[in-house]
Amino acid sequence: MEPIKTNQQYSDYVDKKTPNSPILKNCFNAFWVGGLICTIGQIIFDFCKYKGLDETASSTTVSIILIAISALLTSLNIFNKIGKFAGAGSLVPITGFANSIVAPAIEYKSEGYVMGVGAKMFTVAGPVLVFGISTAVLVGLITKLFVG
Repeated sequence: MEPIKTNQQYSDYVDKKTPNSPILKNCFNAFWVGGLICTIGQIIFDFCKYKGLDETASSTTVSIILIAISALLTSLNIFNKIGKFAGAGSLVPITGFANSIVAPAIEYKSEGYVMGVGAKMFTVAGPVLVFGISTAVLVGLITKLFVG
């Protein structure tokens, strides 16, 4: 093989070597796994309502249970397999957020509870929180100023 000399030659080489991504299959898997997670949440919500909880308590209970299930599956290294299969379908609901907190905590536990778990727990979720909250505040201020 002759050496790559231009950007176009490099692009052609990468295109030739990169496997095609099965986009439709990936989208379908994300859709049904994300839908399954949401369906499980709805079943828990309906059960809570059936047991006499109001909507707020039922919603809180659903969030707590889904976070606990996600944390447990992450600690057993099952959630990562689900994530590889379903992609965004497993990461978009609250389960993905729980995974983004628990996974670094487990990974850095060997460095100690303060400098490992405490310091590294939010390495993935931290920027999401900072930019999400900042954007929400900014949009809220703009809305208040211009919409009234």
